[in-house]
Amino acid sequence: MKPQKSGTSSSRKLSVAVATPILVLLALAVVSLYDFSFAADSYQYIRRASSASSTSSANTSSPSTAPATSSPPPAPPTTNSSSSAATATEAACDLTRGQWVPDDAPPYYTNLTCPFIDDLQNCMKFGKPSLEFMRWRWQPDGCDLPRFDAARFLEAMRGRSMAFVGDSLARNHVKSLLCILSQVAQPVEVVTAAEVDVTGRAVRRDFHYGSHGFNVSLFWSPFLVKANLSSAELGLGLWDMHLDTPDARWAAHIAGFDYVVLSATNWFFRPSVYREGGRVVGRNGGAAASGAHGATPEVPVSGAVRAAFRTALGAIAAREGFRGKALVRTVTPAHFENGEWNTGGDCVRARPFRRGERARDAVVAEFRAAQVDALREAAAASQRNGAEAELRLLDITEAMELRPDGHPSRYGHPPGGSVEGSFVVDCLHWCLPGPIDLWSELLFQMLVARQ
Repeated sequence: MKPQKSGTSSSRKLSVAVATPILVLLALAVVSLYDFSFAADSYQYIRRASSASSTSSANTSSPSTAPATSSPPPAPPTTNSSSSAATATEAACDLTRGQWVPDDAPPYYTNLTCPFIDDLQNCMKFGKPSLEFMRWRWQPDGCDLPRFDAARFLEAMRGRSMAFVGDSLARNHVKSLLCILSQVAQPVEVVTAAEVDVTGRAVRRDFHYGSHGFNVSLFWSPFLVKANLSSAELGLGLWDMHLDTPDARWAAHIAGFDYVVLSATNWFFRPSVYREGGRVVGRNGGAAASGAHGATPEVPVSGAVRAAFRTALGAIAAREGFRGKALVRTVTPAHFENGEWNTGGDCVRARPFRRGERARDAVVAEFRAAQVDALREAAAASQRNGAEAELRLLDITEAMELRPDGHPSRYGHPPGGSVEGSFVVDCLHWCLPGPIDLWSELLFQMLVARQ
C-alpha cells in the first residue's frame, strides 16, 4: 500500500502540499489507550504460582529487556468462567501485558520453508543487516504464552472458515498464519476471476486446506465501510466514506464464515469526506484542500475509525446465519525515527524497546480507544438484540509498540528498488518471520487453546 502521511491535529489543517506528507506518518503511527479489563476478557490465562512466577522472572530478565522501574498495573479482574480454575496461589493473567525476552528457539518458518512470504516483507532474502529481530519471544507478566501448535490449530479448524478483512496489515497477518501452518500443511489458493478495486488490489483471495476442509479468506477493505474514490487529484485521492454502510464486498459473505478478523486504521488519514444516510456529515483535515468541502466541519479521524468499526461489527452481529466469533485486531505503530517516510526516516534499531523506554503516542492511544469503544458499543447492541455472534478483542498494540526492530526498513526490496511506488523505507509492516507471528499465537489462544 502507498504510505499514509502523518502529523499533529494542527498540521492537518494546512494546505494539501504541507498536510498530506505529514498525515501519512501519523497514520502509520497509530496505537491506542489500554483498557485492561476489556482485554482481560479476551485473554484470560492462568498465572503461574506466585513463587514460580518470581523465579521465572528473575531467570528471563536481562538488561535489554528489563521492564521500567515503575511497577506494572495489577492484573485485571476476570469475568470469564475459566477463572474458576485458579487456585489460591494463582490468578488470571492478561497475555497482552508483558515484555520481549531473548529466545534461542528457531522461528516457526523461514523464507526457504514458506512460499507465501511477499518480497515486501522478506527481510531475510534482501539482507536485513541483523536477524536478531527473530530471537525474541513475548513474555506476558506472570504467565507463559505457549508456542503455536499448527497441528492442533488445523484440527480445531477442521470444516471451518476464517476471514481477514482490512488493509495491507491484514494481508501481512494472513501470510504469517499461512507460514506458521506450513509446518503441517500447505493450502491451495483458489483462483477465480478476481475483482480488482480502484486501487488495483484484488478484493478477495481464498486459501483452501483440503486435508482439513479449512478455508482462509482475505478481503481488501481498508475502511471496512463503503468508500468511493471521488477524486485522484490529491495524490492520495479524495474518498467518500459512508460511515453507516458496511463494505458489501465482504459483508455480503460473512454468514459463510466461522471467524472474522477485522483490522483497519492506516487509510483513515487519506483525504476523506464522511457521509451518513448519504448526507455529508463531516470531513478530515486533508479533504479541505479539495476546495469543494472547505466549509464542511472537520471531524476527528478517530471518530471515523470508531464509526466504521461500529458499523462493521454491527453488520456482522446482525447478519442472519452468523454464529461465530468476530475479532477486532488493534492498531500497531510505525517506528520511523529521524524523519518521516519521505524525509529520511528509518527504523534501524536492532533490539526491542524496554517497557517504558518509548513514550506512548497520543494518537496511537486515541485510535485504540476508538476501536475498543466501537467493540463495546457493538457488543452491547448485539446482546440487546439477541444476536448469537461473539465479539472479541485481539489486542496486540502494546507488544508491537516495543518492536522497532521488526520492520523491513529498506530490506523489503532489492537495493535501489522501492517498496511500493516511491515508498523506499517500510517501518509499518512486519518482517516474516518476525514479531507479527505473535498475532497468530494470540489467535490460537483465543480460538483453540482454552476450548
